[in-house]
Amino acid sequence: MDQNKIVADAVEFVKHKLQDAEGGHDWFHIERVYNNARAIAAGEKVDLFVVELGALLHDIADYKFHGGDESLGPEIARNFLQEKEVPEDIIVHVENIINWISFKGGNEQQQFNSPELQVVQDADRLDALGAIGIARTFNYGGFKGRAIFDPAIPPNMNMSKEEYKKSTAPTINHFYEKLFLLKDRMNTESGKKLAEERHDFMVKYLDQFFREWGLPSHQWDF
Repeated sequence: MDQNKIVADAVEFVKHKLQDAEGGHDWFHIERVYNNARAIAAGEKVDLFVVELGALLHDIADYKFHGGDESLGPEIARNFLQEKEVPEDIIVHVENIINWISFKGGNEQQQFNSPELQVVQDADRLDALGAIGIARTFNYGGFKGRAIFDPAIPPNMNMSKEEYKKSTAPTINHFYEKLFLLKDRMNTESGKKLAEERHDFMVKYLDQFFREWGLPSHQWDF
């Protein structure tokens, strides 16, 4: 099994599959997560091949763009990896990474864990933070036709998985319902360090946002 060839083929497969994807979940998102994952993996005891495949295939069919279907991504990944004659244990591991990488409201008990999942999860979460995270958040909010902000609609901090998936709340709420929570949910030491700076940038951004809106800099405290 030529792992480098399989990874290269996965890159081309994902580029083609996501060529018309929403801007926050396109190939460039995958590329950033892939690069983040490789950087984090350098300081961890992991199977780099699994990390690379997990990072490349983690959003191959994000449920948010497929009617909430969480089975499609793992299925597409499995079919691709089987065509490349990747061993079954690696395929199952990649499927589990895809199944358990997402935040999904943060209240669901994670049923699978591995060092490789932790690395890919941190890499994906980093891309939801900082300047790029802010850009992705507003891009997705616009894509879904959501309001930017409504002072009368506070964040819901106790959503179930299904409530989170169906939420149509203003985009600013997403900072409280997900993004600000990620810093304390990072798995690796290097991921935690990288998350700190990006988290602080988002806090400063929202302080400025609320001041320009004419509201207290900390509109909501949780």
